[in-house]
Amino acid sequence: MEPTGKSSTGLDENVAGLICYLGLIGLIFFLIEKQSRLVKFHGLQSTLLWAIVFGVYLVVRWIPFIGWLIALVIYLGALCLMILLMIKAYNNEMFKLPFIGDIAERQAVIG
Repeated sequence: MEPTGKSSTGLDENVAGLICYLGLIGLIFFLIEKQSRLVKFHGLQSTLLWAIVFGVYLVVRWIPFIGWLIALVIYLGALCLMILLMIKAYNNEMFKLPFIGDIAERQAVIG
C-alpha cells in the first residue's frame, strides 16, 4: 500500500498505525481518526487483539499449577505478534489477522 500522507491526528499514517499497537492507544486512534482508513483499521485491530489477549490471559492464569506458565507464553506470543503488526503498520500494510482483521477492515470506514 502506498503511503497517503498524514492522518487527521497530524502524524504520518505509518507512524500513527504503529502507535496504535501500544496498548489501548489504538482505541483512541480508531475513535478520533477522520481521514485515514489505514489508521482506523490498525486502531481497531489492535483494540480487538488486546481485548482478546487480556481476556484469555485472565482466564488461563487461574488454571492450577501451570496457568501462570500458559499465561506467560500467551503474553510473550502476543508481544511478538504486536511487534510484527507494528512493523507491518509502519510499512503501510493492512495486515489482517484472522477474524478480527476482517472486522477491523469492515469498520474502518471514513466519513
